Order: sequence, then C-alpha cells, then structure tokens
Amino acid sequence: MTVEKRSVLVLDCAEPEALAEFYAGLLGAEVRRCPDPDFVEVVGHDGVRLAVRRDHGYAPPSWPRPDDSQQAHLHILVAAADMDEAEREAVGLGARPVEAKDNKGPRDVRTYADPAGHSFTLAARESRTPS
Repeated sequence: MTVEKRSVLVLDCAEPEALAEFYAGLLGAEVRRCPDPDFVEVVGHDGVRLAVRRDHGYAPPSWPRPDDSQQAHLHILVAAADMDEAEREAVGLGARPVEAKDNKGPRDVRTYADPAGHSFTLAARESRTPS
C-alpha cells in the first residue's frame, strides 16, 4: 500500500512573503503563512500549490547563461486569447520579460523572471470545450 503524498514545488529566495504575494497575484491564489517564518505557501482554487522558502544566502539563478543554468521552471498555461492580458498581469506584479517565441497563436510562449530571479513561462493553450 502506498502512503498518500502531496507534492509542492518550493522556490528559494531572500524574501518569501514578497515572492508568495507575487505568485498569489499571478495565479489568483492565496498566501498561507506557516508556523515556520521562513516558509510560505501559495494555494489556488484549482489545485495550484507552491511554496516559497527563505534562503539566507540566496543568489538568483542566471538563466539563460549556461554556466548557472536553471534546474526547473514554472510552466503556466493560459488560454491563447488571454496571453496579452496574462503578460500585463505578470509584468504589473513585477515580472521581468526574458524571452518571447512565436508571440502569437497556439505556440505562443513567453518567459519571465519573477522578482527573485526564478524563470517561469506563460504558454498558450487551446481552449477546450466541455464534452
């Protein structure tokens, strides 16, 4: 029998409260403070779960430089028709554009750095109609 488990992606940074607020705003989620002051969770209504942890010696990733390449990034799916608005939201919350590919249509992919330097991607997805 397998023990029930949940997974959560944890991002390290210098200021976890500020980064948690950024992702809560971007994902339409809420911030949940934990008993550990160095750990904050971001929980969304659609099962989004992310945590942010204070690293007192934190140095931001330097992606896309190959010598300090990223190990992971968030891939946030957005309806193709909403990509421009999602980009405005992200930048308005403090994201910094890093790269855009095919800035239109179903293969629209836009990469940003969050306020702590982690990369994340807004990627267009086809709208699906319920069956």
